[in-house]
Amino acid sequence: MPLRPTSGWLADECARLLDFSADPRHPRGGFAWLDDDGRPVADRPVELWITCRGVHVHALGHLLGRDGSAALADHGLAALAAGGVLRDDEHGGWWARVGAQGPVTRSKTAYEHAFVVLAGASATAAGRPGGRALLEEALDVLLTRFWDDDAGMVVEEWDEAWTVLDGYRGLNAAMHTVEALLAAADVLDGDDPSGATRAAGLRARALRSTDRVLRDLAPAHDGRLPEHFDDRWVPDLAYHRDRPADPFRPAGATVGHWMEWARLALHLRAALGEDAPDWLLPGAEALYAAAVRDGWAADGHDGFCYTVDFDGRPLVRQRMHWVLAEAVSAAAALHAATGEPSYAEDHATWWAWAEDRLLDRERGSWHHELAPDGTPDGATWPGKPDLYHAVGATLVPRLPLAPGVAVALREGLLDPGPT
Repeated sequence: MPLRPTSGWLADECARLLDFSADPRHPRGGFAWLDDDGRPVADRPVELWITCRGVHVHALGHLLGRDGSAALADHGLAALAAGGVLRDDEHGGWWARVGAQGPVTRSKTAYEHAFVVLAGASATAAGRPGGRALLEEALDVLLTRFWDDDAGMVVEEWDEAWTVLDGYRGLNAAMHTVEALLAAADVLDGDDPSGATRAAGLRARALRSTDRVLRDLAPAHDGRLPEHFDDRWVPDLAYHRDRPADPFRPAGATVGHWMEWARLALHLRAALGEDAPDWLLPGAEALYAAAVRDGWAADGHDGFCYTVDFDGRPLVRQRMHWVLAEAVSAAAALHAATGEPSYAEDHATWWAWAEDRLLDRERGSWHHELAPDGTPDGATWPGKPDLYHAVGATLVPRLPLAPGVAVALREGLLDPGPT
């Protein structure tokens, strides 16, 4: 059963999304948070995650042949390079948020640093000057400062001088580290034999984290992944109970992350080839099934709830655009891995709902947050900050599961499909 929408429709949607972010530059450097019309919000700080995602997306735009995307990717890279607004030239690493007077917070966090690796990998695949240097530096920081080899995961937060490590551990940072390691491995695999050896090491780390999630955490909690842990990786199921809708550390279990982990497990499985363990596919299917079970229309309205408690009851009922984007990508990945028609049916269902509710045909991009009844909301995510998840949803269904999206585009593996 073929996937719907068609590749031609997805290509048009990808172009429409990139049109929305035609000039996302922040006047102080890097990329800005975008408002509902795609205008930079200059009075917000320059944020590391937004700039890195922007480099990634516009590197993909360049690989898709879009005019102006190379210049945008290069603009973002300048903010991450030595002397750039986001780089800590004294202690190394990158600031999470920089305002008019300097860094808004001086802690160094794994979540954002994983996106620096992703930005460097995508810029390298796109042949952008400075991309490889950024990738090498970011990998060094990620692996020497954040990777915890005893746990097979990443620690979360250091002070600016890398002297004090916070006790919090988070699964969100671990997930994006897996994504970053896979992207970096794909780039390094094109090097000489030493590059292939380095790539294998990165994939081995990604496998260790994925193993812990799919074979330990998910089965222990009926598929509902804990997000928050202490320094011994003991889950804290009551974390942020008083701040349930926190944009980065919400209470409970985050349905969209189960979709994202499922998809990443399939990319990892494809990258490992014959060496892939046999638990990756059933583990991905189980996580996806749990997300559909607990997330879709859980409160009687269509769409995926943002979070649920550990009995599966909805906590935050808002519909976040990124959750739907990860659902369509996971369904496409599972269809590619199994050929099962049910995943193609889900893919079509999720996209039909997105087209009806999320795609903003009047002002561009996607509404980033909806109220439970499907009307636009902005309590957690005002405006339309970035394109990362939505652009991915238009590309994953048109590409093989390995190599990753940037290298696959560079190698000409995109399915143009019928229009």
